[in-house]
Amino acid sequence: MSEKEILLTKEGYKKLEDELDFLKTIRRKEVADKIKVARGFGDLSENAEYDEAKNEQAQVEDRILVLEHMLINAKIIEESNIKTDVVVAGCTIILKDLEEDIEEEYTIVGSAEADPFNGKISNESPVGKACLGRKKGEKVTVQTNGGSFEYEILDIKR
Repeated sequence: MSEKEILLTKEGYKKLEDELDFLKTIRRKEVADKIKVARGFGDLSENAEYDEAKNEQAQVEDRILVLEHMLINAKIIEESNIKTDVVVAGCTIILKDLEEDIEEEYTIVGSAEADPFNGKISNESPVGKACLGRKKGEKVTVQTNGGSFEYEILDIKR
């Protein structure tokens, strides 16, 4: 895995820590118990329950490795560093879609924390990239696979 810096809010970092703790303390034991029960079903070469439990164990261990890597390489977005004069990671922006004439509110977060359905977009997304470094009142053009969109930055807040 690369040593790429991973931007996270304090909330996002805590969420990943909690998930890691859950996987290590609870989920590992649950999967180990499933494997133990499945072994009791007999011949492991034709034991679907055993195969499924071993696959689940591999998925849990993979996710643990990913989370540990993310947390090691995390850079916390400090709220005190979030400016409101220019768009930076961690700020919340209100955009006006100039074609549809609708307002949208997004918080710019790192890609690990992005959740567009809940208003959190990645700083690496087309909209995030286009808005970074811009000021209130500026118009930005966003290029996507679906075409070109124009927005106006109506507000920037913490």
